[in-house]
Amino acid sequence: MNNNEDEKLNSDVKKKIIVIIIITLLIEGILFCYYNMNKEENNSDDERVSTIKNDDESNINLNDEKENNNQSNLDEDDTEKENNNTDNVRNDNYYEEKKEEDRQEEKTITNETQNVPSSQGSSISVSKQNALKRAQSYLSHSSFSRQGLIEQLEYEKYSTEDATYAVDNVGANWNEQAVKRAQSYLSHSAFSRQGLIEQLEFEGFTSEQANYGVSSISVDWNEQAAKKAQSYLSHSAFSRDGLIDQLEFEGFTHEQAVYGVTQNGL
Repeated sequence: MNNNEDEKLNSDVKKKIIVIIIITLLIEGILFCYYNMNKEENNSDDERVSTIKNDDESNINLNDEKENNNQSNLDEDDTEKENNNTDNVRNDNYYEEKKEEDRQEEKTITNETQNVPSSQGSSISVSKQNALKRAQSYLSHSSFSRQGLIEQLEYEKYSTEDATYAVDNVGANWNEQAVKRAQSYLSHSAFSRQGLIEQLEFEGFTSEQANYGVSSISVDWNEQAAKKAQSYLSHSAFSRDGLIDQLEFEGFTHEQAVYGVTQNGL
C-alpha cells in the first residue's frame, strides 16, 4: 500500500517538474521573440534615422548648390551690368566726341565765312553765306568736282547763283579733289586707268583734272584687272575669251585683261 502511494507521489512530482520545465521553455521562447522584435524595431528605427539624416544632408547639399547657383547668377548679373555700364560710358564718350567735332566744324565754317574779303562782305546775301557753309561742310568729309558740288547744292534747293558763288569761294583745289575721288573709288571697286578717268569725268571733273587725279595715285593695273575679273565671275559665268573681251571693254589693255583672267584660273 505504501509502495503504491510512493509511486503515485513520484508520478505527480514528475508531472509538476515537466510542467515547470515546459512553462520555463515557453517563457524563454516568449522572451526570445520579444527580444528579437525589439531588436528589429531598433534596427528599423536606426535605418529611418539614417535615411532622414541622408535626406537632410541631401537637402543641405541641394540648398548649398542653389546658393552657389544664385551667387553665380548674381556674379553674372553684376558682370553684365558692368559691361552695360562700360558700353554706356563708351557710347556717352562717342556722342560727346561727336558733338565736339560738330562744334569744331561749325566754328571752322563760321571763321572761314567771316574771313570773306570786307569789300564783298556787305553785299553777300544770307543765302550765299549759307550755301558757302554747306559747300565747306561737304568738302570736309567728301570730295567733289566743281560741277558736282554746284549740282549737289542745287539739289539742296540752293539757287544756281548761290551755289556757284559758294563753290567759287570755297577755296577748293579741284586737282586734289580729283585725286581724293580716285582714291575713294579704288577703295571699294576695281577700275582700269581709262575707266577711272572716264568715271571722274562723269563726276564733273575736267579731262585735265581727271588725268591728274589718276596719274597722281599709285595703282597696279594688272591687279585691278584681276579684281575686276573676280568681281565678274562672282555673279556670272564667262569663257576665257569672253571675260578678256569684257575687261578690254572696261578699258584694260589686252595684256592687263589676259593677266586678270589668268589670275582667276581661266
